Amino acid sequence: MCPCCEASLRVDPVTRAVITHTPKPVARTFADMEAAARAMREGDVRKESIFRQSVEAEKNKAELMDKKFAEAVKKAKEAPDMTKPFLRDFDLE
Repeated sequence: MCPCCEASLRVDPVTRAVITHTPKPVARTFADMEAAARAMREGDVRKESIFRQSVEAEKNKAELMDKKFAEAVKKAKEAPDMTKPFLRDFDLE
């Protein structure tokens, strides 16, 4: 038994080489077609919900950007004027 992938291994004891490798059987994801169809419908509902949230976020995006811009303008007006050269103490000596 392989410790990593749980496959069945047949090893030659003399050469210590793998003779056969049988992969672990893959379990079915769904028991029947009805369960698979139900999961697909649930996935579609989830995708639709995510899409609606993204549409709502896009609608509010312009308003959010306007608020951020107004805040940046307000902050820029409150900041000192950087067009004048900054005078240091030793520049005045």
